[in-house]
Amino acid sequence: MKKCILFVILEQYADWEAAYLSSALYMLGMGKYEVKTVSLTKEQVTSIGGFRVLPDYDVNSIPTNYEALILIGGMAWRNEEARKVKTLVDNCLEGGKVLGGICDASAYLGAVGALNEVCHTSNDLNDMKQWAGKEYTGEKKYITRQAVRDKNVITANGTASLEFAREVMLALKAAPEKAITEWYDFHKLGYYNVPMPQGANSWND
Repeated sequence: MKKCILFVILEQYADWEAAYLSSALYMLGMGKYEVKTVSLTKEQVTSIGGFRVLPDYDVNSIPTNYEALILIGGMAWRNEEARKVKTLVDNCLEGGKVLGGICDASAYLGAVGALNEVCHTSNDLNDMKQWAGKEYTGEKKYITRQAVRDKNVITANGTASLEFAREVMLALKAAPEKAITEWYDFHKLGYYNVPMPQGANSWND
């Protein structure tokens, strides 16, 4: 049975922030993983780039057996409706599963109190403090780095799609660390700047 990775996407989600991670799970994960999408409802969700997705689940129907909950950034995380995702976040943390948030979705995790006990990052500390108010008490654990992984929680800013994917893959132990590092270097440094790892031709399809 394949391990389920849940991607939470809201209207006007940032499609590029999901692409590296979802593709790496399939290409490096040796068939062990399947990606499923979650939104507030099962109605069509449109990305910033115009991709249209029919979510597999709404927030009330997600499976209990999953490996990670990944919140993808976008333009709707500050809407009141997004608060419905908090229950999913709480359940993920309570279950000891991998939790990820990138760009404004990482700030959302701060706003719902999910980052107070772990090292983390986001787009801007002051912005997150202003948005989260009293719910956020983790300022001393904020790190100005592209992506941060601590206790199965991964956060990243909006320019760190590759770093985010790498840290989630490492947290999941989705592939050998060497393979994950080679995959990251290949995409980060470019086709001509790193030695061609075994199987890298399939990464470029």
